Amino acid sequence: MALFKTAFNKLKQGLAKTRSGLVSGLRSVLGGRALSAELLSELEAKLIQADVGVATAAKLTQELSDAWKAGKVSQGEQALDYLKQRLAADWPDHDRRLRYAPDGGGPTVILIAGVNGAGKTTSIAKIAKSLRDENKSIVLAACDTFRAAAVEQLEIWSGRLGVEVVKGQQGGDPAAVAFDACEAAVARGADVLIVDTAGRLHTQDSLMRQLTKIKNVCAKKIPGAPHEVILVLDATVGQNAITQAKVFAEAIDVTGIFLAKLDGTARGGIVVAIRDQLGIPVKFIGVGETPDDVEPFEPGRFIEALFAE
Repeated sequence: MALFKTAFNKLKQGLAKTRSGLVSGLRSVLGGRALSAELLSELEAKLIQADVGVATAAKLTQELSDAWKAGKVSQGEQALDYLKQRLAADWPDHDRRLRYAPDGGGPTVILIAGVNGAGKTTSIAKIAKSLRDENKSIVLAACDTFRAAAVEQLEIWSGRLGVEVVKGQQGGDPAAVAFDACEAAVARGADVLIVDTAGRLHTQDSLMRQLTKIKNVCAKKIPGAPHEVILVLDATVGQNAITQAKVFAEAIDVTGIFLAKLDGTARGGIVVAIRDQLGIPVKFIGVGETPDDVEPFEPGRFIEALFAE
């Protein structure tokens, strides 16, 4: 997935607001000060403000407190280095690569879910652009038939990227569009079918039933499909993204998360909260507005960019 990777400076730029809100905030609290119980309390508050999660902030602060009492850490600058090392070390050993269909198994089907406004359509464009740059042929399925703007946006992106889009009538059955898109992808020998889905129906139960129906249609048409179920979360909403993820995960087997709009928030600590509360791997992060601004999530690289001077 080398072509997914942006330049390190681009990643740093995309994390500028979080670095300013979290790391600069930590430096302002810790810089030039000896550790104390009062300082550790200030540190915990800063971590919570950056949306790493209350439980995670408490755990990190307690670990740092234990190290301080043991004489391993005494100054604020040392505490910052300690936090960087702890944040980098705790990531589960998830496989963060896209899962493809086996050779000869038909197109790889990637189902994209998420609430309206999370950046779902732009995230689809970013994934499609990156895969197209790897010389893979792409078909898009516009299954958000309840929102005309969603179909129009997908058509605009398909035109810009030079990929085919399959759509149906506005208000029509999204599962029927998924069926037609699967047939089209197979008939054209496409490498990847990316399926957009609705982000909001009249009730939450209705939305989840529709997602399950689309997933089942894909499974019947293409063996092993969907091979990936990517949930797009908006980093700017902080802890609300955790709640959204839990609801979607109850209805569909979410295999990975695309954390969008990281460039637009100082609350990028949500990546840590997702790690601790969901157990679902973050596979991609959005660090800008163009189709090239997608980054495979690599914890060590992310932390290095976050703490870079």
